Amino acid sequence: MLAFFTKGRLIVLVVVLVLLGGGVYTFFYAKEHKAEFAAGSLNLFQKVSRLLPLAPDTKKEIEVVNQLVAELTKQDDRIRVFLVLLQNADEIRPGGGFLGQYAIIKTKNGAVLSTFVEDANLLDQRIVTKITPPYPFFRKLQLKKWKFRDSNFSPDFPTNAEKAQYFYRLAGGREKFDGVIAVNSRVFDNILSITGPIQIPGDSNVYTSTDGSYKLEERVERAYLGEDVPAELKQNRKVIMKKLAAEIMKRVATVQNIPKLAEFAQNELRNRDIMLYFADQNLQSLVESVHWDGSVAKDWDGDYLMLVDANMGALKTDYYVRRKLDYTVDFTGEKPTGTLVYTYSNTAPRGDWRTSDYHTYLRAFVPKGSVMLERKWINAVITNEDFNKTYFGGFVDVEIGQSDVMTTLRYELPGTITAENYKLLIQKQSGVGTLPVAVHIKTKDGKTYDQNTDLLKDLNFTIQEVEEKN
Repeated sequence: MLAFFTKGRLIVLVVVLVLLGGGVYTFFYAKEHKAEFAAGSLNLFQKVSRLLPLAPDTKKEIEVVNQLVAELTKQDDRIRVFLVLLQNADEIRPGGGFLGQYAIIKTKNGAVLSTFVEDANLLDQRIVTKITPPYPFFRKLQLKKWKFRDSNFSPDFPTNAEKAQYFYRLAGGREKFDGVIAVNSRVFDNILSITGPIQIPGDSNVYTSTDGSYKLEERVERAYLGEDVPAELKQNRKVIMKKLAAEIMKRVATVQNIPKLAEFAQNELRNRDIMLYFADQNLQSLVESVHWDGSVAKDWDGDYLMLVDANMGALKTDYYVRRKLDYTVDFTGEKPTGTLVYTYSNTAPRGDWRTSDYHTYLRAFVPKGSVMLERKWINAVITNEDFNKTYFGGFVDVEIGQSDVMTTLRYELPGTITAENYKLLIQKQSGVGTLPVAVHIKTKDGKTYDQNTDLLKDLNFTIQEVEEKN
C-alpha cells in the first residue's frame, strides 16, 4: 500500500498540470469545475519514499514535486498566472511542435480562477513590429516577420519561454507570467491509453491512443481551412474538445488510475512532451535539477549530440516520418572523429491537405570546436555556435514513400574528447517520440563498444558503463 501511494504522490503537481494544461479540452473542464491543485500530506509521503527501493532520480522527482506543490498551493491570496503553449508535434519545430494555440490560466490559493484560450494567429494579427525571422523561415517559407506562432525555434525551452512572452507583449498582452508550460499534442494521444477509446455523441470518430490527435485535427481543422473563414468561427470550432474534456476527466479521475497517471505524467516530463519554466529562480532551479525544464546542457564537457528538426513544409507530415540514429566515434586515427547517420523515412501513402513530401531544417549540435569533414543528403550546410556548442545546419528533403534517406555528417571532434575519459550525452528533441539509437565507439587498441537503445529521454553513458553491461 505504501508503494502505491508513494507512486501516486510522485507527480502530484504535474498530473494536475497535465489535466489542467494538457490541451484545450481540459481548460474548458477546469473553467466549469474550478478544479483545485491537490496538496495532500506532502511531508509524510516524502519521508516514506526514502524508505522504499526507488531509483535516485525518482526520489529526487518526489522531493521536487513536494516543494513545487507546497509553493504553488500556498494559501497566500496571491494570484498566479501561467502561459501554456499548445504545440502540434505532427508539424515538428525545434521546441516541440507548431504553436497553434496558447492558453492563460490564473490560480489563487491552489484553485483555478479563470482560463483563456486563443488561436496563435489571432494574437499574431495584433503584432505590428517587424522582427526578422530565423534564416530557415526566410529561406524556405519566405516569411518576412517573426511572430508568436514560430517563437519556439530553439531546442532550449527556457529560450522559447522567454521568446513567447516577448511576442505576447508585442501583441499588447499585459499579463506578467509566473510560469510557462509547453504541452505537445502527443500528450492527448498518451492520456487516451489510460482512458481507452472515446466516442462523443454526434461525432462518428473513435479517438484512440494510436490516432486520437490525428482524428481530432481532421475534425476541427479541415472544414475551417482558408483565409475566407471568419476568425470568430475558427475560435468556436473546437467545441468538441469541451465534450472530450468531460469524458476524459470522468474516466481518469478514479483511484484505480492514480498509479497510471503518475507514471504518465513522469514519462511526459522525461521525454519533453511537457516542459516547465518558472519566473521564480528557486522554482526554476527545482525543475532544472530533475531536467523538466527542457534545456540544452550548456556545461557538459564530454562528447555531445542533439539532433533538431524544424518542419519547413508547413504541413503535418511528421505524423508519417520515422527516424533512427546511428552514431560512430572513431579514435583510431590521428584525431577523433564522429559520424552520425540520421535516417528518415516518409511513410505517408499520399499527399493531401496536411501531408506532403517532407522538408526539414536539421541542426546537429555537437561539441564546441568540432569541424565538418563530410556530408551526405543534406543541403546548404552552415556551421555556427549556440549554447556553448557547435552546430551544423542544413535542409533535408524526403519524398512521400521514400525510405532510408541516410543524412550523414562526419566531423572532427575537439582534442578534449578522448577514449580514456569518454562520456556521451545525447539529448532528445521535444516532440520526436521514441528514437532508436545505436552508438559505436572504436578505440586505438582495436576494441569496439556498442550501445543500442530507444531514446525515450536524454541518454548519458560512458565506456565503463558499456563494459560493465557486457
